[in-house]
Amino acid sequence: MADQSVEGLRARYGDRWRWLAVLTVVLGTMATVLSATVVNVALHDIMVEFGIRQGQVHWLATGFIAAMTTTMLASAWLLDRFGVRKTLSTAMAMFTLISLAGGLAPTPELLIAARIGQGAMAGLMQPMGMYLVFRIFPADQRGRAMGIYGMGVILAPALGPVLGGFLVDQFHWRWVMFAPAPVTLLGVWMALRFLPSPRSRPAPYMFDLSGMVLLGAAVAVTLETLNRLQDWPGDSVRIAWQGALAAILIIGFIVRERRAAHPLVRLALLREPVFLYATLGAMALGLALFGSTYLIPLFVQTSLGFSATEAGLLMLPAGVVLGMVFPVAGRLADKRSARGLVLFGIAMFACSAVLFAATGALVGFVWLALWAVVGRIGIGFMLPALSTGALNPLAPEQLGAGSSTINFARQLGGALGVNIVALTIEFGEHEGGLPTVSAFASAWWLVAVCVALAAVPIWKMRA
Repeated sequence: MADQSVEGLRARYGDRWRWLAVLTVVLGTMATVLSATVVNVALHDIMVEFGIRQGQVHWLATGFIAAMTTTMLASAWLLDRFGVRKTLSTAMAMFTLISLAGGLAPTPELLIAARIGQGAMAGLMQPMGMYLVFRIFPADQRGRAMGIYGMGVILAPALGPVLGGFLVDQFHWRWVMFAPAPVTLLGVWMALRFLPSPRSRPAPYMFDLSGMVLLGAAVAVTLETLNRLQDWPGDSVRIAWQGALAAILIIGFIVRERRAAHPLVRLALLREPVFLYATLGAMALGLALFGSTYLIPLFVQTSLGFSATEAGLLMLPAGVVLGMVFPVAGRLADKRSARGLVLFGIAMFACSAVLFAATGALVGFVWLALWAVVGRIGIGFMLPALSTGALNPLAPEQLGAGSSTINFARQLGGALGVNIVALTIEFGEHEGGLPTVSAFASAWWLVAVCVALAAVPIWKMRA
């Protein structure tokens, strides 16, 4: 049997082994982010086929992100217990099966359940990339490696709508559920071939199941409460009770984590100012990435009459430009202040959101594509700088918890962002049951303000 230790892999593949390992986790990351975004161009067709409104269909995006947010914190325990090779290969295999089941779902409820299952597996997969990069690369190469790894995080949202639009227009919206399966199948093979098995593991310890249950319940109730706000004031009593329950669950989770011997979230890391500020920045990054990826296809299809293919192609230039910029941003993260790079990214994205909000239907395809390019460049500068700025000061034994916490913050920002954006659209002006340009403009202004406010904690990060 082949030696799957770090030494054995290095002896077999040489120095290129590190990059083969990165490529493997990039496939997992691309599959998760692709799944999170590819469905967005299909939302209009799903609403029409099942006869549901935007207030329900947004759970296809929010449910995925919420499940992903909750389960990704289990990655640190899984890495300690089973190692990256077994954990990632198993998660990708399960993800493949759930994707196939979702494509065959006969009802919206089962489709949402499949999306939640996809999100749960994606949550286990996504932190693996950041963890692996910081374990196998020296400190002066991590920014470059994160730039390559981050291309999977960033390019997938750009390419996902293009692929989704083609599948919806040429085949059927169900094919967007099948689309990630070939990627994850290839990822299973590569994980078993190129990822290392640990020579030693920490002493076994209990998984923080109580913390996971409390966190999952808190996220679910919080998002459901936000969704219920569309029925305000008619359902005000239920909203108030759910809001109180969400607060109790959050407090219970914090108390549990402070007392647990092996907590799901190491709150002690948040006592480090740089890590805390980077975590807040990661939440803003999640809101920007997932909020804009949800908004753009729905906006141009619903209010401007674009086809699914046109909506996807609108994002393609942003993906191409970002593919060129992201490695540069990764190299800069090795040499420049993380604070300066993130602040530049925030300014670029906020500018993009303002342009979308201010111009709306007054500009054509080319200008809208340019606004998307501006926003994606901003996101590209934020991601590697936040990762290196947050994790470089940590000790090796803290990297698993640190990477899962940063990823959790990004996904939580995305889950809350998509839900708040959907709520803003639902409260906005509608014609014929569909939101108008004015409703989308309100959502864009909200995204711009939320991301701009993240500049405050980022400014406090030391250079």
